[in-house]
Parts: sequence; structure tokens; C-alpha cells
Amino acid sequence: WPGLKHSPTLTHSFVALLSQKGRLLRNYSQNIDGLEFIAGIPADEIVECHGHFRTASCIRCGTEYDSDKCKQIILEEEKAPKCRKCGFNVKPDIVFFGEDLPSRFHKLLRNDLANADLLLIMGTSLMVAPVSLIPERVSRSCRRVLVNRELVGDIDPSEDEDTEGRDVWLGGDCDESVLQLCRLLGWETELYKLNKTKRVKGSKS
Repeated sequence: WPGLKHSPTLTHSFVALLSQKGRLLRNYSQNIDGLEFIAGIPADEIVECHGHFRTASCIRCGTEYDSDKCKQIILEEEKAPKCRKCGFNVKPDIVFFGEDLPSRFHKLLRNDLANADLLLIMGTSLMVAPVSLIPERVSRSCRRVLVNRELVGDIDPSEDEDTEGRDVWLGGDCDESVLQLCRLLGWETELYKLNKTKRVKGSKS
């Protein structure tokens, strides 16, 4: 369950630092671990495309359910909570295969695509649509930086006439890459300090 064992990485803290400095328009994440939120990124700047565990609801009628009670029943009693309205199963508001993405994703994406001037693509295979299509949908004037072990999607770091040097690929480990960026920006101390304040008690990660 998010927030019990794992802490935000330096990469999560880097995005939170961008937010603190007024440089973040939006963080779109396919993760359901909630580490972006734990890292300190404001909820209005996060789009958790596959949902999160902070709220819960009935899978049939959609009635909201107390998230703490949902967590307690699942972890301690090892059973599915029941909706007080219709009696059907309740689950955290995470997106299962075949379910629609949260309306917030569709509501914000169009304007964000138009307003972004730099897109950071971090730690992803870009295999799961529709989120994987975001890099293809930003404007041609938007620079794209891939921070990833592998070159994925249509990112092309070559500097020929077609790409116009639009794309940059920082290969290797994400944490190492963001640490290098922060050193260049003079943010290294801030990065470590922020990450330390968001450590989950007892976490080994």
C-alpha cells in the first residue's frame, strides 16, 4: 500500500523541486504508488493517469467510500469493503485494465499540450496508450528531453534538418541524470534536502 514502505526517489524530488520553483505545468504519471504526491508535488499539478489509493469508491455505483476504512479492511481483514449504498465491492480509485482514465486526464491534457514549452519524459517504455502518445502530441516548438535508460517512442536526438535539434536523450539511470542536472543548475543541496524531508519512516528505498 503506498506510503508504507517506499519513499520518493531523487527523480520524484526533482519534479517537486521544479514545482517549488514555478517551473512545472503538470506532472502526468502512469504510476499508482502515489510517490509524486508524497514527494510534495501539489495535487493540482499532478495527473495520476491510472488513479491512486488516496480515495476509494464503489465499482458499481461510484459512491465514495472512506479511504482509511477501505485500507484497513483490505490490509487487516484481507477482504473487499462493501458499498453502504448498493452492497457491491469497493476499491481504491485506481484504474484497472479496460477501465476509462480519470476525467481529469482528458480535461487538462489539451490545454497542457498547447502551453508546454519543454516536455520531460522520464523512466518509461512509452508503451501504454493514451499516455504514451503525449510526446507525439505536443507542439513542434516544444523541446523534448528523454531521461531514460532506453531510447523510446519517436524521440530523435539527432540534429538533422527534420528534427532541428528538438530532442535530447539523457541515457542511463534517472536519479543519476537528475542529480547531474541539479549540479549544473546549482540545485543539488536543495534536491537532497527535499528528498530527505519526504522519506517514509522505515523505508529502505
